[in-house]
Amino acid sequence: MKRILTIATITILTACNNQQTQTDNTTINSIQGTWKLISGTTIEKNDTAVTDYTKDKSFIKVINATHFAFMGHDLNKGKDSATTFFSSGGGEYELNDCNYTEHLEYCNAREWEGNDFHFTITINNDTLTQQGIEKIDSIGVNRINIEKYIRLK
Repeated sequence: MKRILTIATITILTACNNQQTQTDNTTINSIQGTWKLISGTTIEKNDTAVTDYTKDKSFIKVINATHFAFMGHDLNKGKDSATTFFSSGGGEYELNDCNYTEHLEYCNAREWEGNDFHFTITINNDTLTQQGIEKIDSIGVNRINIEKYIRLK
């Protein structure tokens, strides 16, 4: 786990250093919009899980000047209990250069509410990549989360 966290930290720092310098307004304007999640990767201890959000699930994130909201669900309308999925939440965020912090105020998984999640973002054309560590001691969550989104027009 230490090795994975070290690699993730180096990757995050490198991403910040390699990103073109932009003014805060340019960065904020470029992140605003509606984003469709394509893939999500979580790494916890020695387990890596990759979710393809282009097949059986749909998930979007909407970001305006001050707030974010996300929502996702399975595409078979909850008819198969083995694949039923629903997730939603939102709150305020802060963006400084490539450092993006979500202050989760609302969530269908209520134990996640009231937590801050720190990510590094990169935006390349219409693709946003967000990666960071999600940690909530009270429920035993401590994992690396990497999400790749495309901008919806």
